[in-house]
Amino acid sequence: MLELKNISFEVESDGADKEIIRDISLTVPDNKLMVITGPNGGGKSTLAKLIAGIEKPTSGKILLNGEDITDMSITDRAKAGIGYAFQQPVRFKGIEVFDLIRLATGSATTVADACEYLSAVGLCAHDYINREVNASLSGGELKRIEIATVLAKASKLSIFDEPEAGIDLWSFNNLIDVFENMRKNIKDSSIMIISHQERILNIADEICVLKEGKLIMQGNKEDILPKLAGTASAVKECRKGAPNQEGGLPS
Repeated sequence: MLELKNISFEVESDGADKEIIRDISLTVPDNKLMVITGPNGGGKSTLAKLIAGIEKPTSGKILLNGEDITDMSITDRAKAGIGYAFQQPVRFKGIEVFDLIRLATGSATTVADACEYLSAVGLCAHDYINREVNASLSGGELKRIEIATVLAKASKLSIFDEPEAGIDLWSFNNLIDVFENMRKNIKDSSIMIISHQERILNIADEICVLKEGKLIMQGNKEDILPKLAGTASAVKECRKGAPNQEGGLPS
């Protein structure tokens, strides 16, 4: 279980401190899929980076299963059980997919094991196990390979920062299937997805809404979705801005 207690984050802008995250407290329970949503610029991705250890909070505490990890490095947090998937997956010239999965596990991994992780994200292992993680892979392929590495790591908390970014509708539909399967098989762990896509919101157990760095709503999907559903016109505008993807919440 992850707990955020009064987390704030400031950056310096034009000689003054600008507050990006404002006194956020929330709990990500075990065996749940939580979606963090809200307008662009609301602090969603920053919050994910604070949890992963990419950024350090200005104030407040972060606890993982009761242990204070606030001052832990990103490496130590990964060892403690936090997995993080970037909006734009990193390409590694000279590294093959099998090497990447083996690095993620941190232990000896057989080709058969790696193939299971690739199959779990809808990729034919035979076609990808020896592929180099470079520009020859599409955005959707990279996303699924990165998710395979998160699965291989068996994290206590898996964070996905806007997994729909930069991929086409076909790849997005495949990602929904992957997340639905992950949700069905959650055991002693949690999943957090940063997104404003309706179909991702619909598979959530809990939804948190951030706006201007503040947590303005939090609760189970059945309670939160109706409060967000009165924005049909704004959703339509979102579709105009992203013709290759499903509509999302207003940004």
